[in-house]
Amino acid sequence: MTHWIDWTLIILSVASLLSIGIYTQKHLKSVSDFLSGGRLAGRYLLAVAKGEMQAGAVVFVAMFEIIAKSGFTVTWWGWISAPVALIVAISGFVIYRYRETRALTLAQFFEIRYSKSFRVFTGFLGFTAGLLNFGIIPAVGSRFLTYFLGFPAAIHLGPWEIPTFIVLMGVLLAITLFITLSGGLITLMVTNCLEGIVSQVLYLAIIVGLVAIFKWSDIVQVLGNHPRGESFLNPFDSMGIEDFNLGYVLMSMLVGIYGTMAWQNQSAYNAAAITAHESVMGGVLGRWREMGKGAVVTLLAVCAMTYLAHPHFAAQSAPAQAEISRIADPKLQDQMRIPIAVEHLLPVGLKGALCVILLMGVFGGDGTHLHSWGSLFIQDVLVPLRRKPFTPQQHIGLLRWSMAGVALFAFLFGAFFHQTEYIVMWWQVTTGIYVAGAGAVIIGGLYWKKGTAAGAWTALIAGSGLSAFGILARQFNPKFPLNGMEIFFYASFIATALYVIVSLLTNREDFNMDRMLHRGQYGRQQVDSETIPIRTGFNWSKLIGIDANYSKPDKWIAGLLFAWGIGWFVIFIVGTIWNLLAPWPDFVWVAFWHVSAIGLPIFLSVVTAVWFTWGGIKDTRDLFRRLNEEKINALDNGMVINHQNLDETASNLENHSNRRDGRPLNR
Repeated sequence: MTHWIDWTLIILSVASLLSIGIYTQKHLKSVSDFLSGGRLAGRYLLAVAKGEMQAGAVVFVAMFEIIAKSGFTVTWWGWISAPVALIVAISGFVIYRYRETRALTLAQFFEIRYSKSFRVFTGFLGFTAGLLNFGIIPAVGSRFLTYFLGFPAAIHLGPWEIPTFIVLMGVLLAITLFITLSGGLITLMVTNCLEGIVSQVLYLAIIVGLVAIFKWSDIVQVLGNHPRGESFLNPFDSMGIEDFNLGYVLMSMLVGIYGTMAWQNQSAYNAAAITAHESVMGGVLGRWREMGKGAVVTLLAVCAMTYLAHPHFAAQSAPAQAEISRIADPKLQDQMRIPIAVEHLLPVGLKGALCVILLMGVFGGDGTHLHSWGSLFIQDVLVPLRRKPFTPQQHIGLLRWSMAGVALFAFLFGAFFHQTEYIVMWWQVTTGIYVAGAGAVIIGGLYWKKGTAAGAWTALIAGSGLSAFGILARQFNPKFPLNGMEIFFYASFIATALYVIVSLLTNREDFNMDRMLHRGQYGRQQVDSETIPIRTGFNWSKLIGIDANYSKPDKWIAGLLFAWGIGWFVIFIVGTIWNLLAPWPDFVWVAFWHVSAIGLPIFLSVVTAVWFTWGGIKDTRDLFRRLNEEKINALDNGMVINHQNLDETASNLENHSNRRDGRPLNR
């Protein structure tokens, strides 16, 4: 059972979040504020707030599943993608151009680029895929917390027996909904940023506790106890591992690039930055922060596996083993094995600290999902079908009702759906319903003037249809030969080919890209903008996407990130060649993972805790200052007229003032 010290930490954290939700309501003045925080967020606020999507209980469970099935080996293969992923992040691929369109949602961009009917279809399809993807998240998180807090498996109310996780899921969704509806993205950004700052401090406390309790020699003894071909330490002796292997990593890399910014579970953050460059830097900084956070997840997983399997902890882990054995469903038993072990191995205080992290991640992650999918339905299904704009009060009211509906669906889906996939695989295949086709449509729409609406329709229908078929096949036939990642990958490849072929066959006139991106004669001039010289000729910075928009500190941040990723890629290449010629003995791999998977991430946890605490507090203060100075434009609500945002038509530009929104960027 949880100690009163742990409960005190939990209650104080929840009370603080509710107070912030109430406070931020007074800053909500417009639809744009509710949907995108008024487009006034700085880079650190974005980096820390978005990071809370990866701190909820369900994310911990998903990562525990991967580590429990592959150990450290999947990390080795993951370094293959380091250079490509970093170039995408630093160059602002997709993000720059999308931000220049000034669209509040991705489907709004689709109407600008393709057609209103395509926007409505993509809005509904993205909304449906998002509901299915989000549907398991509250349930998995609530199950984790039910075991973690020592609650009974069921609550008896007269003749009825109600699973405890369902009751807890309802409570957590209600709190999350209150926070989300208070001030929309303004509230979410502020609460998520503060959650992230507190979590980084608590990560350090948990790391210190785990290092004090568990010996590295005990951990590697457990990880090394696997049959040949399924090693958790030697990647070159791990080809027998299923699902989370080299093929999984390669496909993840390709669909990750292909689906850049396509998945809309964080759609509001894509439009929330004060400038396009701040949006890109938020993504770059977010990668630094994620590296620092990785240490605690990895340590928790390997320590839990050691706790359950090592003879030194046999007596201590007996209650945990008994609790695991009482779970009748084999899939659920496997999923909850490490969470239950974590609950038993952490001492008083650290257990409360982890629970605070998990709860804040639930509120932050689930809140962002509610905001994203609820706003998607209103902005990209209802708004395009309406001839007359809603009043701001009507618009915000509909957004709130839609988000409440998403919460209700998630509660019912989580209560009744029987999950048969790994969490990550379920996310991949449901993401594919939308992204398998949308990836080609987004990249083609932003970078290729010959892309047509016919090509977009064909790609989206093909991608979603193939992914939906894969879900049904996996649900009713567990022996279906493709897993969730493979279904997503092949559907994306086919959709891309169809987009190109059909667009070439149906193109009659090139699309006006300058008008959509506000370039050239369509540029939005700003009174305080500076003229930034655009350098010509080849240079190494330009090769990886660093251009004249980067200040000197920005170049250091992005350059060091790129060097860090390239360094691990070089280690991967050298290590691979070395092992193919003269395989490393086990003791070398033990030492290697001790430094690379434990030591360096712990060091980064300390650095990023200081770095992002300073940056997050500064940007939060600046956000409130900008909100107080903000000029409201009621027409900035997501409607599109004749392939332009409503507030940008000639008559509207004459009669309505627009606040500063950053200078045009050429990319």
